[in-house]
Amino acid sequence: MDEFKASRTALATSLMRAAHTRLDPEPLIDDPWGDRLVPDSARDLFRESALARMGLDAREKALAAPESIVDESLLRSRAYANVVTRTRYAEDALQKAVAEGIAQYVLIGAGFDSFALRLPAFAANLQIFEIDFPSTQGLKLQRIRECALSLPDSVHFIAADLSLESVQEALARSAYRPDALTFFSWLGVTMYLTREANFATFKSIAACAPAGSELVFTYFDERLFHLPSESFREMERRVASIGEPFLSGFNPAALAGNLAECGLTLVEDLDGFGVATRYDRTGERSLGQSAFSHLALARVGR
Repeated sequence: MDEFKASRTALATSLMRAAHTRLDPEPLIDDPWGDRLVPDSARDLFRESALARMGLDAREKALAAPESIVDESLLRSRAYANVVTRTRYAEDALQKAVAEGIAQYVLIGAGFDSFALRLPAFAANLQIFEIDFPSTQGLKLQRIRECALSLPDSVHFIAADLSLESVQEALARSAYRPDALTFFSWLGVTMYLTREANFATFKSIAACAPAGSELVFTYFDERLFHLPSESFREMERRVASIGEPFLSGFNPAALAGNLAECGLTLVEDLDGFGVATRYDRTGERSLGQSAFSHLALARVGR
């Protein structure tokens, strides 16, 4: 498996969760698997990329402690706080949903998520379906084997290119039950898809799950794409350079109506300030976020 064909943003996300677990004195999530699922060759690539962005003096200083280069680069990333809080938010919502009877969990664009590994007691009573691009999922499965890990039969991997088939079609190739209440997470994905593709996915989720099923997803406020923000422009350039460009956002004021047209009801929509207030009220975790980065919870059924 060529790890460089896997999603670079998915690899970085895994490392961010692990760095948060190791370095935050009171982490919001406990993900010791984030490091193990990423191969050393990918970590080396991130280290070289971080060094390439440094000036000469900063590079020399960093090379004095090379083991910390990747961690420090990830902690400075604009995406870091969102990665940590969206994971916690989704799993808080999942826990509540399970208490209310939901027994299926679908991760769309699962990447290197380690839910089933780090929370086995929580995962034990769930049928878990991970959907992702074949190369990314293939590397994850390879790393699971190389780490001599085993997962229960209740964890199902579905390799799918969602530009060629819908979520509903991908799930139809698995043991997924369309008549059972289901919780979907779709984290860090919508900004990489066109507006049309996002709406198609919303409709597909609503079509393949009964009323009362839930979805957590992240999105960018569409105004972000038009702001004179050099830091955002730099992030845009960086993700575009690795073949994963930002393509679209949503208007928060219109989101409830957009979702209703797709068969979903908006339950909650938190901007970056709302997320930080919930998970980092004192600011001690340095998880402050852009007001243009959103976490949303929706429910199937108008």
